[in-house]
Amino acid sequence: MEPINLNRLVYFAAVVDSASFTRAADRLGITKAVVSQQVAQLERELKTDLLVRTTRRVEPTEAGRLLHARCAAILRETESAMAELAQTNAVPMGLLRIAAPNDYGTCILAPVVTAFSRTYPACRIELILSDSKVDLIASQIDLSIRVGWLDDSTLQTRRIGSFRQLLVAAPGVVKRVAHPRDLASLPFVANAALKEPLAWQFTRGDSERESVRMSRALTINTTPAVLAATLAGGGLAVLPDFLIRDDLAAGRLVPILPSWTLPAGGIHAVYPAARFRAPKVTAFVAMLMEEHKRSAPPKRPR
Repeated sequence: MEPINLNRLVYFAAVVDSASFTRAADRLGITKAVVSQQVAQLERELKTDLLVRTTRRVEPTEAGRLLHARCAAILRETESAMAELAQTNAVPMGLLRIAAPNDYGTCILAPVVTAFSRTYPACRIELILSDSKVDLIASQIDLSIRVGWLDDSTLQTRRIGSFRQLLVAAPGVVKRVAHPRDLASLPFVANAALKEPLAWQFTRGDSERESVRMSRALTINTTPAVLAATLAGGGLAVLPDFLIRDDLAAGRLVPILPSWTLPAGGIHAVYPAARFRAPKVTAFVAMLMEEHKRSAPPKRPR
C-alpha cells in the first residue's frame, strides 16, 4: 500500500465529528468539494467504504468507526506537538471552541469573548452555551467553563474565581422573613438544572446552621428563565450573584435573609488532558481571570 496522505485523515475525522460534509468544510475553511474528493480518495486507497451518505446525515461504517478512533488519537498527538511549537511565538490563532452554562456564558463570557476577538483578530471563537455537561473530547472543545462544584474527573482544571448564591425575590412578593425555617411554606422557583433544587443549607456566623426544604411553586430548567420568573413575581429563588448584580442594584430584586449565607461555588476552566496548552487557550483564560479580578466585589470585613 502506498503511503496515505495524512491530510485526508483530517478531512475524514472532521466529517465524522460533524456528521456532514458541509459542516466539515466550514470547520476546515475549505470547500465541500475538496472534502468530498479527499475522503473519496481515502476510501479508494484503503479499498473500503468509510462513510454511509444519506440526504440528511453522514454516518461512519464499522470500518469508518475503527479508523476514526485511531485518527482521533493521532490528531490529538499532532495538535499537542504543534501547540508545543506554537509556544515559541505564543500568538493566539485559529478556532477556539468554548463551552459554558447559559447564565454565565451570557452574562460574563459574551463580553469577554468579544474583547478577546478584538485583541487577537487571528483567533476565531465559537461559544457553545448549554446547561448540560459537554463531552470535551467528542465535541472538540478547547475549554469549558464550569460553574459550581466539580465532580472527580481526569480533565485538567484551573480555578477562575468564585460566586455567591443569594436568596432573592421581587419586591413585595413575600412578607418579612425572620429565620430560614420560615421559608418552607413560601412559594419557590426551583432550578431543575441543579441536583437538589429544593434543599438548601443556610449558615450565620460560625455556629448557626439551618437546613431547609423549599416548597416549589415553579420548576424551570435554565437559570436565566428562573431569573425571569422571579422578576415576574413567581416566588423566592436562589440565584448566582454575577447574574443578578444589576437587578439588585436597581431594586428589581431584594435579598431575603441577607444575614444568612448559602454555600459559595467555584468557577473553573476545564481542559482536555494535554501536556501543552495552546496559546489561544492560555491567553483567553488569562483575560477571563483579569475580568473576574476587576469585577469582583470587595471582600466583607470579618
